[in-house]
Amino acid sequence: MSHSIEHLFTNNKNWSERMHAEDPEFFARLVNQQSPQYLWIGCSDSRVPANQIVGLAPGEIFVHRNIANVVVHTDLNALSVIHYAVEFLRVKHILVVGHYGCGGVKAALNDNRTGLTDNWLRHIQDVRDRHLERLDRLEDASARLDRLCELNAMHQVVNVCQTSILREAWQRGQHVTVHGWCYSLHDGLVRDLGVSAGSREEAMDLYRDAAGRIG
Repeated sequence: MSHSIEHLFTNNKNWSERMHAEDPEFFARLVNQQSPQYLWIGCSDSRVPANQIVGLAPGEIFVHRNIANVVVHTDLNALSVIHYAVEFLRVKHILVVGHYGCGGVKAALNDNRTGLTDNWLRHIQDVRDRHLERLDRLEDASARLDRLCELNAMHQVVNVCQTSILREAWQRGQHVTVHGWCYSLHDGLVRDLGVSAGSREEAMDLYRDAAGRIG
């Protein structure tokens, strides 16, 4: 076994012992139930750990992550996670969380070639092109990137709300709200983007209004 990962087993053992010492029933509870109220859809960036950011323990938040927190209607991985969270875990809130300074969003914004990932980032470039005039008004490159990070997260809220999974859940009266957030690496705080929606129509209206406000 490679020496470079052996310390991970040591870290794991220390963590397990620490958890046992702090809460002897922790693992027993974890084995016997998974009943989170939240689904987090976020970026794969290693600096954006879902549980720690919102102060929740394992078992309290269901997590799906991919490059630049994109929800595509043909992505069976993301759709399967959303389906399981809504249909079986009965989550009350879906949190679509972008983060400022996202490398995937930056590559999409600047047309940087990344190889295979270019095909995935095309979805974000569609968002960029839709708001190109708004983005071009910002002279500062960092401000443009941050704005596209926000717009991308907001757009993915609409995509989640347009899935058959959410539309059927709302039709049968299930209470699920989809939220758009953006996380800052600089201070560790999340910003509510003002697109919390309980229906497809509400999501689209809020998206238009919020995009105009941040314009």
